[in-house]
Amino acid sequence: MFERHRPFTAEGEHVERDRHSRPVGAARIKITTAAAYAVAGMVHLVTAALFTGSLLLIVLGFRTVVQPLVGLVLLGLALALRPRPGRLNPDLPTLRGADAPALFQLLNEIADTCGVRRPDTVQFSPEFSITVTHYGFRRKSCLVLGLPLWAAYPPQQRIAALAHALAYAAPRNVRSRVFVATALESLTAGSETMRANGNAYISWNANVYAWRADDVAGGARRFNIRARTSEWLLWIPRAAMAETARLLLWLTLPATQSAQLEADDATARTASSEAAVAALNDQHLARAIYLEAHRLVIEAKTLSRNRSATTPQPDFWENVAHHAERLREKRGSGQSSGPDALTNPFDALRMARLTNNPQHRATIILNQSSLTRIANELRLPEQAVLSKVMRDGIAVT
Repeated sequence: MFERHRPFTAEGEHVERDRHSRPVGAARIKITTAAAYAVAGMVHLVTAALFTGSLLLIVLGFRTVVQPLVGLVLLGLALALRPRPGRLNPDLPTLRGADAPALFQLLNEIADTCGVRRPDTVQFSPEFSITVTHYGFRRKSCLVLGLPLWAAYPPQQRIAALAHALAYAAPRNVRSRVFVATALESLTAGSETMRANGNAYISWNANVYAWRADDVAGGARRFNIRARTSEWLLWIPRAAMAETARLLLWLTLPATQSAQLEADDATARTASSEAAVAALNDQHLARAIYLEAHRLVIEAKTLSRNRSATTPQPDFWENVAHHAERLREKRGSGQSSGPDALTNPFDALRMARLTNNPQHRATIILNQSSLTRIANELRLPEQAVLSKVMRDGIAVT
């Protein structure tokens, strides 16, 4: 299906740095990771304590009034912090191994080369990204493949992007481990659950001479006071959850960045150092690709004749690919550097490492027959995502 080549260099030593490009030692990574596990353990213990305490207050204090009410409040907090198994996005087209054997054979080869877990499912999104999520109690892995990125990247850069996404989601990334990941997900979801509803207020501007206007105005005033009081009460646990999530993200940052550098090394060994550098550099085409996709959607809805506004356009993804190629040609001729400017210091560090380390040849190379088979398997998902894009539009950020 595809050709495999043995790399001719060993993996280079990598330098670990944080967001300010300062060296990060292994000792600091171990300390912050241990602290992250302690914080995650505290979150799980608090959740279990809230749930157990609420049940005891409700059951043992059933004959009283105050204890069951306090128990219900604590039960609400426990439910807000409960671990939530991930789910597949029902709005995105989904493929499994039997649906796309050529695609999954490629993904399995990439995962085996990187030494990571094979994906169980693939979903397709209108985002310029490739990520790995987990779903179900068994935390199966799902590769979320953004079709704008897939269309914009040449074949070897697609392999690089897939390799980096799979390697970055490996257990070496602390945020991908079950213990820390479930704590982060619980804190994030709990904070969103506790978020105040800005529409929970009554505005009363009726004529003062209307029948019983004073009573209605007084009722609206009392309702708004109660809503404001409950908002303040919800603010305390919401702020605690949000700050704990920020603390957990900060503690896991050094290990996460180290995992990203290791994923860069795995990408270079799998797709070649040149493809890894090109894929990293082309990440900054995202806004330009979104703008072009938005233009194509508007053009199809307003200028194209004899076409339905929601009918998928057969040449949409080809046009996106051609636009990306034009952007790369302009960058090569020095006419444009806007979308490719590496403004993030850590991305600049990654680029420098990939450029200065010993160069690797590609281990996996797609041949033309493999490209054709994968393209045929992606035809239906591409149409489904394009229908969603034509219906909902493109969110340009």
